[in-house]
Amino acid sequence: MKIICIGRNYADHAKELNNQVPAEPVVFLKPDSAILPKGNAFFIPDFSQNLQHELEIVIRIDRLGKHIEEKFAHRYYQEFTLGLDFTARDLQSKLKEKGLPWEKAKAFDGSAFIGPWLNKEEYDLNNLNFSLLKNGETVQKGNSKDMLFSVDRIIAEVSKYFTLKIGDLIFTGTPAGVGAVQTNDLLDLHLEGKSIAQLRVK
Repeated sequence: MKIICIGRNYADHAKELNNQVPAEPVVFLKPDSAILPKGNAFFIPDFSQNLQHELEIVIRIDRLGKHIEEKFAHRYYQEFTLGLDFTARDLQSKLKEKGLPWEKAKAFDGSAFIGPWLNKEEYDLNNLNFSLLKNGETVQKGNSKDMLFSVDRIIAEVSKYFTLKIGDLIFTGTPAGVGAVQTNDLLDLHLEGKSIAQLRVK
């Protein structure tokens, strides 16, 4: 199982980090060890002084596929959820300055929090409201209609390079509002105004 992540998929987020808005999906990977075990708190790693939350829609692939056409991409997943792509922003900045890969800042153990799986047929994935509350205050808010690349477009693009296998996860990018987390923060993931998962930072 692999975790495929899409960067800069919301124009407002690209701009808040002073990045160019991409013409095609920005792709990076996390290992399966990045998944935070269910029921565990998130511990800020000692190698970062600026550990940030990134709220994202996550889909789970349920069919084997390669070179998938966008018009058929919807057949390759049935479930989705919300997740957090934790990022050591200070470490990422240092790596980017040197032209080096981001993995140490993005793919460390526990850097991928995943909420409960939901049936996509019960929601409109092209117009999905989601938000993150930190200690009761809304810090991130997005709608899937603002994605630069839709879920189906992402699947089509990614499958040109990687064979998608059953159980693979795709983090689809974060809207603006990313920010640092601190010890004892409570992160509350909301979908269409309802809390679906909470996570305590240690």
